[in-house]
Amino acid sequence: MTASNNKLRMMIVTALFAAIIGILAQVTIPLPLVPITGQTLAIGLAATILGARYGTLSILVYLAIGAAGMPVFAQMSGGLGSLFGPTGGYLFGFIPTAFVIGYYLEKMGFTIRNAVVANILGMFVALGFGTVWLKIFAELSWAGAFMGGFAPFILVGVIKAVLAAWIGISVRNRLASAKLLHGLETRNHSSL
Repeated sequence: MTASNNKLRMMIVTALFAAIIGILAQVTIPLPLVPITGQTLAIGLAATILGARYGTLSILVYLAIGAAGMPVFAQMSGGLGSLFGPTGGYLFGFIPTAFVIGYYLEKMGFTIRNAVVANILGMFVALGFGTVWLKIFAELSWAGAFMGGFAPFILVGVIKAVLAAWIGISVRNRLASAKLLHGLETRNHSSL
């Protein structure tokens, strides 16, 4: 496969994952302050399957599409108002989240155990960004921001992290065995 074919394939895969994130973002469990969505599961999947570079790029594409006004964010929202509203910190936090997950896996190996650790780390990054943003945007105390924007999502976040790790590594292994991950780091240190 030529370098240009591989680059085109990875651009298509990156765009596909941006679309997957937009679709899973519509899976929502509404809560009073910040809804629980499938976005974070999709972010974990993208980073676990694609690694740091392409996983982060898929997040950037997703955010750009949403910023342009396409209703790809949670609850069919989009536009700059969504990015700079109360949940904007979570959206911007997806960028370092994907990078941290992908980078950890590239350094430690693409195993389910490592993917669980990486996705839990990523969950804390996203929740941290969201909480800080919420504190500033809503002018809350640190305790109020933590109780409203972090604590309620820990248990669900861990569940989504484990799901993203298990599904992501399973899909990644199948793509690798089908030789569809050409150009990506494919190192596995162990089966777990």
